[in-house]
Amino acid sequence: MRARSPNTSSAVMQQRKEARDALDDFPTPPWATRALCEWLLANALDHNALGGMVARDPCANRGYMVAPLAEYFGKVEASDVHDYGAGFLVEDYLFGPPPHPADITFMNPPFRLAEQFILRARSTSRQGVAALVRSAFLEGIGRHERLFSKDPPSVILQFTERVVMHKGCVTEKGSSATAYSWLYWDQDGIGKGNPPEFHWLPQCRKRLERQGDYDVRGAHAD
Repeated sequence: MRARSPNTSSAVMQQRKEARDALDDFPTPPWATRALCEWLLANALDHNALGGMVARDPCANRGYMVAPLAEYFGKVEASDVHDYGAGFLVEDYLFGPPPHPADITFMNPPFRLAEQFILRARSTSRQGVAALVRSAFLEGIGRHERLFSKDPPSVILQFTERVVMHKGCVTEKGSSATAYSWLYWDQDGIGKGNPPEFHWLPQCRKRLERQGDYDVRGAHAD
């Protein structure tokens, strides 16, 4: 009997085998956050205004997104439902009381709850909402009916190089079969009332990596 070869189709390769109650612990490489911030500065945000703006990351994990956000914004509010030892506020952003508004909410939300995270962020952000998602998140009849047909993002930013995410850590090494995109909702600016703009994020990892990006995060808080 011939042994079956492994199924390496893109649909299968993009799956994460996580229990339904898992934390979906896949930290964001800092360069991927800088890529979005650089794009926003070039196309949507006033660089001189950032020092007075409050950014929020409600899925702060170990702080790998918080740290690069602090390079651009005057203040970063960070929290997570689980204590990863980074010193951030531990709270349930999604099912707890609505937080006070931030200027822009940035997040790498759990895949299963991404729609709910986006909707909460949309109602508690003054200027914009940015969600890092697997590009396959744009697929799905139900998701289109519930979210995208009613509230499409202003901009879809597709990475041209792979954003490698590992469970529980970030590392310089490794590969991935999963493609990622940033979705950005501008509360009253880019493309309001129009179909989403689509842009590619050109190769930028090497340019945007910084010394210390892959250090183990301990007591890191802003």
